[in-house]
Amino acid sequence: MNENKQSIIGFILIGLIFLGFVLYTNYEQSKFAAATESQQTVATEQSDAVAETVAESVATESAEQTQKVAQSEQQYDGLVADAPNAEEIEVENDVLKILFTTAGAQIKDVTLKEYTKYAPKEERNQLVHLFDPESARFDMAFYLKHNLRNVKVNTAEHNFELLPIETSKNTQIVTMRLPIGADASLDYVYTIYNEMRPERDYLVDFEVRMRNLAPLMANQTSIGLDWANRSYRNERSFKNENTYTTLAYHFPSEIGIEDLGISTSSKDKRISSSVDWVSFKQQYFSSTLIARNAKFSYADVAFDTANEQSGFIKEFSLKSAVEYTPQSEAYKFSFYLGPNKYSVLRKVVDERGESLSLERAIPLGWILSSWISRWVVIPVFDFLQQYIASFGLIILILTLLVKIVIFPLTYKSYLSTAKMRVLKPEIEAINAKYPKQEDAMKKQQATMELYKKADVNIMGGCIPALIQMPILIAMFRFFPASIELRGQSFLWSDDLSSYDSILQLPFNIPFYGDHVSLFALLMAVVFFAFSYMNYQQSASSQPQMAGMKFMMVYMMPIMMLLWFNDYSSGLCYYYLLSNLITIIQTVVIRHLIDDNKIHALVHSNMAKNTNGKKSRFQQKYEELMRQQEQMQRQQRKNR
Repeated sequence: MNENKQSIIGFILIGLIFLGFVLYTNYEQSKFAAATESQQTVATEQSDAVAETVAESVATESAEQTQKVAQSEQQYDGLVADAPNAEEIEVENDVLKILFTTAGAQIKDVTLKEYTKYAPKEERNQLVHLFDPESARFDMAFYLKHNLRNVKVNTAEHNFELLPIETSKNTQIVTMRLPIGADASLDYVYTIYNEMRPERDYLVDFEVRMRNLAPLMANQTSIGLDWANRSYRNERSFKNENTYTTLAYHFPSEIGIEDLGISTSSKDKRISSSVDWVSFKQQYFSSTLIARNAKFSYADVAFDTANEQSGFIKEFSLKSAVEYTPQSEAYKFSFYLGPNKYSVLRKVVDERGESLSLERAIPLGWILSSWISRWVVIPVFDFLQQYIASFGLIILILTLLVKIVIFPLTYKSYLSTAKMRVLKPEIEAINAKYPKQEDAMKKQQATMELYKKADVNIMGGCIPALIQMPILIAMFRFFPASIELRGQSFLWSDDLSSYDSILQLPFNIPFYGDHVSLFALLMAVVFFAFSYMNYQQSASSQPQMAGMKFMMVYMMPIMMLLWFNDYSSGLCYYYLLSNLITIIQTVVIRHLIDDNKIHALVHSNMAKNTNGKKSRFQQKYEELMRQQEQMQRQQRKNR
């Protein structure tokens, strides 16, 4: 019993102690929580105060930064707009009408006031335009410092301010300005001349002035340049115009030029060395960008041929750069916007008065034929133009002059052929003496011996013809490239620079075309008559020519007809006259030269040269024939 009481009292005491411990613990926790809450409130208040202070500081700093940025942006406010209100202005002289736009301060269109374009089924009442306003682009790219970064500026993307046009007696100056800083700007200055000199009036000077830009320019060594344009179709024959339309360029201090060649699709090229001009060259007109005081450090050039039905010929592009230093204040360029006229282009010079070789863009052939065109044909043609209005008559006189000059060669050629013709009986005797194939060398040796004794040069009929070839090639290149013939009519041809069409076919004949050119047809007929006459004369003296009858008499005239049907009617007219005059010359020479006298002369020479020494040519020829005969004998043995 006592033990139970003690146990009960022990449990009660333990319960009281546990209850007291719990109450005490709760009291301490409440006290601690209150203290903690008080501390957190103070900390929160302090944190909010700090945050507010920081926010105010950040806001102040941000406002200052924004103000700085705004001030900086205000410094380039001229570059903010994207030319929404571009202005256009038209300036002209006696030969050009130029449309400028303040969008990029560039040339948007160029009209040649003295030249009209070919329009199908219409009169030539539309003037030639060199620029397509939709595709014309001229852009210069550079970098400006802008806080901690650089800002790229493409001038074509911005609107310039048009300043008042300065006009004097012989010049008009168009200035467009792109403001960049408080007293800094980029100025495009175009000068249009009216001095009644084509080499000056077709040339538009273009100066890029950098007013106080050096402090604002970023670190760079060059300024990019991007020029592009799409050229209109201006001629009747798309094929010919496309053939002569290309992109040309010139290396400083060089006489000749380079171009991308002929292509019906597209071409591009990277030019690593510097060039001083690049030309978007059509058959008769050019748009040429000339670098004056700073050359293009490189050039990426390209063209793409347009669709025949689009009204365009090619799309051109030039990507390049000019050198930049902090001392650079201005870049001087020029645009030549005019005809590919030799007498005009050759007078376009640089600052030192030296030729820029722009006339080399006119395709006049290579070396000798080019020399004949430049120094003989063109001067004579230009001289005759001063006194004769009809270009058909000018071509006739030019043809007569050429024939007079080469008449001695023609006479010599005929005389050589006549000598060979009168030796026909002797040649037939040699052929009868050596009928076998294995005696071919002996027959050739006997023939050569006969020619030597008769003082006949077997090359006498070929050499004069070879000498005439450069003249024929010069004429072939001159007429399609001569802008003087463009739009000039003669007889049934309304344009001597293009083909004459007397009949338009409803279908296309391969290699011939869809029209009939009467000048080409007459040329082929006369060429056939000349070939037939020439063949008869050659076959009578050289029996081996008999196998060439089809090629000489029939094939060549047909090929000429197919080839020239789409060519310049002026060129066909020239070849027609040339062959007619040659036929007349041949008939006259035949009447002047007596075969009996030639026969007597030949036999007289044979009597004098009976024991004559063989010429070096004859010795070499006989040696070659001997080697050939030995090879033939060896082949027969091997069989």
